[in-house]
Amino acid sequence: MSMLTYTDKVRDHFINPRNVGEMPDATVVGEVGSLASGQALKLYLKLDEGEKIVAASFKVFGSPGAIASSSALTEMLFGKHIDEAARITAEEISTWLGGLPPEKMHACVLSMEALEAAYARFRGIELDAEITEDHELNICRCYGVPEHKIERAIRDHNLTDVAQITHFTLAGGGCTSCHVDLKQILGRVRAEMAPPPPPTPTATKPSRPVTATGSNLQKMQLIQEVLDREVRPGLAMDGGDMELVDVQGTKVYVQLHGHCNSCSSSSATMKFFVQDRLREMVDPAIEVIDTTEHAAELHAPPMR
Repeated sequence: MSMLTYTDKVRDHFINPRNVGEMPDATVVGEVGSLASGQALKLYLKLDEGEKIVAASFKVFGSPGAIASSSALTEMLFGKHIDEAARITAEEISTWLGGLPPEKMHACVLSMEALEAAYARFRGIELDAEITEDHELNICRCYGVPEHKIERAIRDHNLTDVAQITHFTLAGGGCTSCHVDLKQILGRVRAEMAPPPPPTPTATKPSRPVTATGSNLQKMQLIQEVLDREVRPGLAMDGGDMELVDVQGTKVYVQLHGHCNSCSSSSATMKFFVQDRLREMVDPAIEVIDTTEHAAELHAPPMR
């Protein structure tokens, strides 16, 4: 692909990449891809005592898009808390660069996956291993792409055809012999993504009911749905859980359980993960409060 098809910012980060090279004193390193697949990336992160990223660098083997995406990501990460940084998406990297051509989105995905690998290693979270050695287990043998990676790309980016799968994962971009398998995976995952039927009045309630008045009931139900769908699965990966205790206006009271309750980063999790999710999906004015730290406020009578 000609460099003329890239934006000025992409060309700049390819010709003059920032933060290239190893970082001997890195706090954590995220590594994804392989030489056999045609793209590989190591992302080095250095964190301060408050878990903010104070330096980032990379080494990459791949296309101009991969170099530019990796360079851009290191610039985007500086000064962010590790929990906040971990939410950066492939689309955000592309947007920061002014937009990559659709067929080069796999470069942004590679950068995002390296960040996820670094975050998982820092937090002690086990991720699905990339299958690159046993080609018999890969759906696309040309680029060594396993099924779980294809499934995730379909879900995360709402992909609807094989060409889009290739753009985001490289799968199917070689001999095309895997296209039949890709279509089958696409059909299955898209079926699983179909919206569930609307809840009935007899729908199962949370095992531990929360306090709510009539005006709060609808908001409380929506908050519970967001926590169950968007928050709790991620916390469970780290050995923790979260319970919705009460909703008073824009204040949402929750209680952390398991590993999260003793984790030193629980306050950051509240601020950068749970609260942001609820503000995005329920109410931009929401404030998330940990009941173990605000027990007195929880039991105070609500304002009328």
